[in-house]
Amino acid sequence: MFAVLKTGGKQYKVQSGDVLRVEKLAVAAGEKIQFNEILMVGSTVGAPLVEGAAVQAEVIDQIKGEKLINFVKRRRKHSSKRTKGHRQQLTLLRITDILEKGADASGVKAAVGASLARKEAHGAGSTAAPKAAAAKKAAPAAAAGADDLTAINGVGPAAAKKLVEAGITSFAALAAVDVDTFDAVKVKADWVDQAKALAK
Repeated sequence: MFAVLKTGGKQYKVQSGDVLRVEKLAVAAGEKIQFNEILMVGSTVGAPLVEGAAVQAEVIDQIKGEKLINFVKRRRKHSSKRTKGHRQQLTLLRITDILEKGADASGVKAAVGASLARKEAHGAGSTAAPKAAAAKKAAPAAAAGADDLTAINGVGPAAAKKLVEAGITSFAALAAVDVDTFDAVKVKADWVDQAKALAK
């Protein structure tokens, strides 16, 4: 029996026992992995994937492909030429099993590309931490019964932060501000008028 699997943006027709070179996966040599994006098993074609099917493989090694030379030269431009080499990072696999059904219950680790694994690792650290910090900063203000000062036209997050630092956390407090004498933030007269309307 054969199957057609998809990994690294490419499709491979495989049978049990085949040795395959695919784009680098985030696995170590000797691990057993499972490909869940199966386009075809035997004569069964999926739309777009075959439900419950999988291809299991054992990782032989992490290797590099053959060296490719990229040479660029622009004619009649004496100093315009560039040589660049590249060796693609690959994972060497041996296909062990082709499952037509029951892929979810197999308990084998799903194959994940190395670039996707890096994105998930960096994305979790870079976006989750600032969001958590922003939520922590917003929580005390909301708990104290503060109003959302950015609801006033012309007051952005930076101006709202300066107003809060100056002790103005509600529409009523902003409505009571004297525009001429208040020095902490340059308060506009229309902000005070809008705050009076919102404080009612």
